[in-house]
Amino acid sequence: MSKSLLLSLETSSPVCSVALHRMADGSLVGQSELRLDKSHSTHLTILIEQLLENTSHQLADLAAVAVSDGPGSYTGLRIGAAAAKGLCFALDIPLVAVSTLKALAAQVANGTARPENHLFCPMLDARRQEVYAAIYTHDGQEMLAPTPLILDPDTLTEQLARHPILFFGNGAAKFQAVLGEHSNAGFLAGIEPSAIAVGHLGVAAFHRQELQDVAYYEPFYLKEVYTTTPKNSRIAPLG
Repeated sequence: MSKSLLLSLETSSPVCSVALHRMADGSLVGQSELRLDKSHSTHLTILIEQLLENTSHQLADLAAVAVSDGPGSYTGLRIGAAAAKGLCFALDIPLVAVSTLKALAAQVANGTARPENHLFCPMLDARRQEVYAAIYTHDGQEMLAPTPLILDPDTLTEQLARHPILFFGNGAAKFQAVLGEHSNAGFLAGIEPSAIAVGHLGVAAFHRQELQDVAYYEPFYLKEVYTTTPKNSRIAPLG
């Protein structure tokens, strides 16, 4: 069965996750993940190979690759993008990019009873008192575009005044500590990005022909990445 599958990659967080979905109906074929910090560079390719072998498929069966687009870990996103682009180049197949935050929101909405009664706010840790966040309706409509938020007691007060909101992701606990009790705020623990959710949205995006230019694709980092020179690497004066 040639070129009938979507391979999805999720590397935006400490979880390294891959999944296969059928293009025809979006059904899940299989998934595999590792919850080991900094495992992406050494384990992503192995996870892909093992998933294909365990599901009795091969690279030739892939119709496209979907990758978690960010925001998230700079290093993780670069590893996922490089792997996705390499596969697409080698197999001459399309690349689909899926918002990390939108996929995480869909993941939670699909498992929530009466999801129409809530808004969904994924929060990914951006260090210190900052998170990457967005707000979506249960059916994926964007109410707040992905943005870096500095957390304080007044963060998202307007949205919380109008709607019950579920917060989740590895940055949500920081917001819960700052916000305290709020009648419209609910917090879910243990929610991590998954390639399954990336794949579900990726199949739909593929059928809408929302494809990336493989040569020029870069992840959505949301913020500039700053690097500093270590103090012990100062250049000695000439002469």
